[in-house]
Amino acid sequence: MEVHKELGSGFLESVYQEALHYEFEQNAILYKEFPTLEIFYKNIVFSKKYIPDFVCFDKIIVELKVAKSISDEHYAQVLNYLKATKLKLGLILNFGCSSLEFKRVILSK
Repeated sequence: MEVHKELGSGFLESVYQEALHYEFEQNAILYKEFPTLEIFYKNIVFSKKYIPDFVCFDKIIVELKVAKSISDEHYAQVLNYLKATKLKLGLILNFGCSSLEFKRVILSK
């Protein structure tokens, strides 16, 4: 919320990425930026990897968007990240609106 409050909407996703990185550092939030996540299928690991914007606390995928609104495709993207990596929680942050838009994505069994 602080990033959107300071910058508003209209910047490129990479600008919000850098600002969020700064806020994570300032607030001692454990995170990995652009981590490489393995994709599991049955008992194998694919050579293809997912690279989300952030993973916080080794368990929350954070995906940044700059769009008119969070779409079904954005939701599906994060849900697929969760399914493939076996993580349970994702967060979509959309900086493209006049107010910060966010959506929590939970992988249920």
